[in-house]
Amino acid sequence: MEKQILITGGTGYIGSHTAVEFINAGYEVIIIDNLSNSDISVLNGIEKITDIKPIFYKVDVTLKAELRKVFETHPNIQAIVHFAAFKAVGESVEFPLKYYHNNLTGLINILECMEEFKIKNLVFSSSCTIYGQPELLPVTEESPVIKPESPYGNTKKISEEIIQDFLNSTQGFKCISLRYFNPIGAHPSAEIGELPIGVPNNLMPYITQTAYGIREELKVFGSDYNTPDGTPIRDYINVVDLAEAHVAAVNRLLKDKTEDKFEVFNIGTGQGHTVLEVINAFEKNTGVKLKYRITNRRPGDVEKVWADTSKANKILGWKAKKSLAETVKSAWEWEKKYREKTKASI
Repeated sequence: MEKQILITGGTGYIGSHTAVEFINAGYEVIIIDNLSNSDISVLNGIEKITDIKPIFYKVDVTLKAELRKVFETHPNIQAIVHFAAFKAVGESVEFPLKYYHNNLTGLINILECMEEFKIKNLVFSSSCTIYGQPELLPVTEESPVIKPESPYGNTKKISEEIIQDFLNSTQGFKCISLRYFNPIGAHPSAEIGELPIGVPNNLMPYITQTAYGIREELKVFGSDYNTPDGTPIRDYINVVDLAEAHVAAVNRLLKDKTEDKFEVFNIGTGQGHTVLEVINAFEKNTGVKLKYRITNRRPGDVEKVWADTSKANKILGWKAKKSLAETVKSAWEWEKKYREKTKASI
């Protein structure tokens, strides 16, 4: 029987790249997404890359009745990779209840369906935001989890606590939580990439949209941080490298190699780059000059954070492979291809 996996939020940025890697690894992929921050055309991109179109259901994970129908239709799902969540730090500060309702209700519904339909394995999409502003860098999995700087980050912290309480109260269920750092870039085919609805909240799509002329200028939030050039430092990981980590995590769960019911892994490159370093890397590797302006700090942003990835390297057998230069170039190739395709279809 083919290994069957359910990906929630699977037409989103990370979800779609992860779907590609699971298909490449021989899994049958079922995607659910409510398309609130993604486009149905992503399925065509996945098919172009893999020659396989994943099974798709337009489902909102906060609506349990809709969710149950998928599990009833597919009784052989062996693992769930749960991405479906709102994810913008700034927006979460402005609309905290929206984030708590969506991100926590969706997770609880997933866990209840796992219990009802006896699906034992979960990979949870967590975030380095749960470390807040760490006192010591790089961050390890043993670093203190503190109240994050934003409601978005707090939903990830609370979600991990909910999952642990669920696992402690049940038998046979296991979860690997992947705490990502900052995913950027696109698939090397330029068939899928980061495509936010409306104004981007993340740095890289704002850079590529500014480079293409869709945005007038790029705002850099803060230049007075205690960093080499005053702009915040993040660990920017290529989205394809990140996607591969999910395959490694599911393989570990299915082979029953997990030592604990709940395991966490940092998924990053192990290197930090400032915002200005990313802008400079983009300009250098694409030949495109960016119009940007330094502005005030943004609420909810931490000063600097990057990962110690040695645990994931050793236990999952996973390592980030792609350089920042390669990654920013892939993001630009995707942006150009998408915009030219969109123009041609008008």
